[in-house]
Formats: sequence, C-alpha cells, structure tokens
Amino acid sequence: MSDPRLVKYADVLVNYSVKTQPGDWVHIQAGRLSTPLVREIVDQIVRAGAHPTYALTSDQITDALFNNATPEQLNWCAPTDMQMIKQANAAIFIQAPENSRALNAVDPALQQARQKGWRKWYEVYMKRSADRSLRWTMANFPTTSLAQDADMSLADYEEFVFKATFVDQPDPVKAWKKVHDDQQKLVDYLVGKKEFHIKGTNADIFMSIDGRSFINSDGDQNMPSGEVFTSPVENSATGWVNFTYPAVHLGREVEGVRMEFKNSKVVKATAAKNEDFLNKMLDVDKGSRTLGELGLGTNYGIDRFTKDILFDEKIGGSFHLAVGAGFEECGGKNVSSLHWDFICDARQDTEMFADGKLIYQNGKFIL
Repeated sequence: MSDPRLVKYADVLVNYSVKTQPGDWVHIQAGRLSTPLVREIVDQIVRAGAHPTYALTSDQITDALFNNATPEQLNWCAPTDMQMIKQANAAIFIQAPENSRALNAVDPALQQARQKGWRKWYEVYMKRSADRSLRWTMANFPTTSLAQDADMSLADYEEFVFKATFVDQPDPVKAWKKVHDDQQKLVDYLVGKKEFHIKGTNADIFMSIDGRSFINSDGDQNMPSGEVFTSPVENSATGWVNFTYPAVHLGREVEGVRMEFKNSKVVKATAAKNEDFLNKMLDVDKGSRTLGELGLGTNYGIDRFTKDILFDEKIGGSFHLAVGAGFEECGGKNVSSLHWDFICDARQDTEMFADGKLIYQNGKFIL
C-alpha cells in the first residue's frame, strides 16, 4: 500500500515543480533508498501522459568508481548522461544517501578530476535551466543518514521534510503559491538597485547588482525552497565573510570557513577543518574562485541546520554566497564546473543595505 505522504510528495514534484506535460521526457536520478518515492513519481509521470526514465545510484557503486578508476577515467562523462541533459524536457533529482560521508576519505585530487569531467554536462544544465528548456527539481527522500546529520530520529526527520515541503498541508501547491507572492515583494523592490552591502559580526562585503535580476525561488526547482537569489556583477564583490555553518561538498565537511574577496575573486580562503580540500575545489577551473551567487533565505519554517544545503540555504534569516558558476537567467556570466554554497547566519547583529538604504536587520526584511 502506498504511503499517502509519498503520493502527495510525488504529485508536487511532478505536477507543480517540473509541470509535466503530455509527451514530455522526464528523467529521474535517485538514490536507491528512494525507490518507494520513485515508484510514486513514475506513476504520476505516466498519469500525466509523459515518458519516464530513471537511474538509481548507490554509495557502494560510487565507492567502487573512486577506489579503482584513474584520473583519466574519472574525467569522462558518459554520452548517455550528455544525451539526457541535452534532450530531456524535465529532470527530477532525488537525494537519498545511505552514508552522506561515503566519499570523505577519497583523495581530493580524484574528486577534482570528477568535477572537471562533468563540466560540459554542468554547462548544458545551467544553460537549459536558464532558458527554461529544461524544467528540473531536486528533493530529498528521508534516510537514516540524513536524519543522523540533522541530529534527528528518522521519524522526526520525515516529519521535518514533509513539513518543509508543505506535504503535510491539505493543499501544498496553494502554500507554495503564497511563498511566491510573499517573496515577489522583495524581488520587485530590488529591481533597478545597483549596490548591495552586508555588514555585521560575520561579514562586511559590498557587491554590485547593477543590471542583475533576482529570482523568486518558490519550489519549482528546489523542493523545499524559500529564497531570493541573484548573480552579482563578476568583478564587483569586495570584503570578507566568516561562514557560520559547515559546508558539505562531495561528502566532505568543511568547517570554520572564512573567505576574503577582491574584485569578486576569493583571494584567501581558510577553514578550521578540511582547508586543503576547500582550496583544491576552489582551484578546479579558472571560474571556481569567482562569486557566482548571492542568496537570501526566507523560509522561516526551516528553523534548524541539517548539514544539507537543499534545506539550509533557505533558513529564514540567513544569507549564502556560492563560488563558481553564475546564473545566466540573472545576468550571471561566470562559467565553472563548481557551484558551492556557503551559509552565514544573519539573525543577530547583521544589516543589509540596497543602494545605501537599510532593508534588513537581525533576521527580518524591513522594506
């Protein structure tokens, strides 16, 4: 018997997030533990008159790749993966790790090789996302590993996920439309603004947003969502940030990160834990040290840090900066195989200014 929560979750992903149409090719990339959700997603895709394909991944298979492949092999992207990202109408990515730290012991140089190998795939993905020819979403299936990272029981983590995605509500789509309407007020206010300044205990950074648009992230690409974001002008950001939360990338946790920016480049990056890994990722390619995103978290229903960027970057009263690829749909021009988000709590002793006017103070926008 199907779990009614998973049925509703699949309905939101297929019919709201990627807006499946008859005849669409909808590809599902998912961890094997999410099979119960994938089953419901396939059912919803078929009911919508579309064509599903799917690929299930596992930590053990990925481990075998990194344990035995040469850097040249890791630097290869399969033609089947390229065909999907070039031709599919929609893609649904489901994270369901068996062990979220499975790659923690892998040599950073091998992870760097893998990142470089997927650069062309990632460029196509970013371009098609920007022009909306690829509709996509990313979501979580609750697993014991994710629950442990969040310091919750599996049952509590399930409730957390279903609450954050509004699946616990009678009409999740109505709830996400309200998120859109509330965030649009901030997006509209920022139209035409030229400079953005964040100042507080953990940050003092200026950046130009001249000519850049802000995106209202309302659950159509990330599920859950609740953020407003842009790509700052590529040579403009100057200042520093002490990121208050750990950043997890390729299964490796980096803590105590401080970045100093000049002309939007990370000129110095330090960390209390895994500093070598941090700098190897920042040197993946010529665009990986450039600031690619400014994001403002607006989802006050996500009230705790879970070590999962899908949720954490939306924490109400936080901001995040991503190094690497920018968003073409915002006007971003930076190209990189890396897009890595770093989050800073801004709920205390933090102010934000647009063109010199105070618009945010200690966790709340004051427009």
